[in-house]
Amino acid sequence: MSFNHETSPRSAPRRAAANKKLLLLFCGLCACALLLLGLGNSPAAAAAPRQEASPTLGPLSLDDSYCLSCHGQPGSTMKLEDGSTLDLFVDPNEYSHSIHGEKGYACVQCHRQIGEYPHAPFTAKDRRDAALQLYPACYFCHSGEYEATQDSVHARAFDAGNKEGAVCTDCHTAHAVRPINDPATGKIRPDAHLWIPETCAQCHNAIYQKYRNTVHGEALINGNPDVPTCIDCHGVHNISDPTTNQFRLNSPDICTSCHTDPKRMDKYGISTDVLTTYVSDFHGTTVTLFEKQAPDAQTNKPVCYDCHGVHDILRVDDPQKGLHVRENLLKRCQVCHPDATADFPDSWLSHYIPSPDKYPMVYYVNLFYYFFLIPVVLGGMGVLVVMDFGRSMINRFRKNPGGSSEEASHV
Repeated sequence: MSFNHETSPRSAPRRAAANKKLLLLFCGLCACALLLLGLGNSPAAAAAPRQEASPTLGPLSLDDSYCLSCHGQPGSTMKLEDGSTLDLFVDPNEYSHSIHGEKGYACVQCHRQIGEYPHAPFTAKDRRDAALQLYPACYFCHSGEYEATQDSVHARAFDAGNKEGAVCTDCHTAHAVRPINDPATGKIRPDAHLWIPETCAQCHNAIYQKYRNTVHGEALINGNPDVPTCIDCHGVHNISDPTTNQFRLNSPDICTSCHTDPKRMDKYGISTDVLTTYVSDFHGTTVTLFEKQAPDAQTNKPVCYDCHGVHDILRVDDPQKGLHVRENLLKRCQVCHPDATADFPDSWLSHYIPSPDKYPMVYYVNLFYYFFLIPVVLGGMGVLVVMDFGRSMINRFRKNPGGSSEEASHV
């Protein structure tokens, strides 16, 4: 008797071993495919920088002294494709006093694709292109902030083709990053309040020039940390587009975040009733409805900055634009109400709730209304209703003292 080779019992172990090898090979290929797929869909890849730096991990054992032996010498440069020069000098003293230097971070923790000299080739069209290739290194440690910037107006400008849209290093610099928060309190350092508008002024200088001469800007320059800077109104990393209807409708919340704070406003004798009085009038009620029901819709009802200004906010008693000056207030009203006459502003109670000091006539009329007229009218009506009900019950009882005789006869 002979056995077919394929069905021979002695071939079964060999076939099992071969199948096992094929199975292991198949599993290995699947694992590699899944790994590659996972890397492609990882959070780092999902938020991949627009100008990606090489993710290759450099030799972290390199000490900063090795890098600074060349880059710490003034005059170290490289030519770019457009003929411009990229300065490669890093001031050792400046870096050591930066937040990264103070915490002991090494050069190669950011420049991960760079190893020992000679370095891998690096090319850039111009200095802006070089910055756009290098700034994604911030993502490795600051992924949350980096991802927030992807929804900002700066990122949208970048996507629209404006390569000057701000990136991390435009605001924070590359090697001289200053600590914004005080490590002891966690709050913004007093001197950092002044850094912020000066940083924004690098691109928005015309706005900064307006701001620095306003009630907020002048106070900030004089060392007052209570006043708002750019980021208090516009945000930090996820800066929204201030030209949208949604921003306009939400803007009263920005202003009231400071102006409804009693601790802050009491220092300057400013009323904290601004939100209550605004929302209770026709303008504020309408804006609030739009904000809740149709946040993207356009409305011609005024918000705070329509009356007070945007970046050019002056003191309320300023003779040129201050709204406490009657003529200035009338001019502001006439922007929306061109037929407004000289007595038109008298119908507005400003942002004060009537009191013996502010609008006393309205205050005493309100007292009369709430504590005399309403109690007398409603109370009198209540007494009449009770008296009428009592009389009707008495009349019914007298008419049928023992119940209805007619009803009794039917029973």
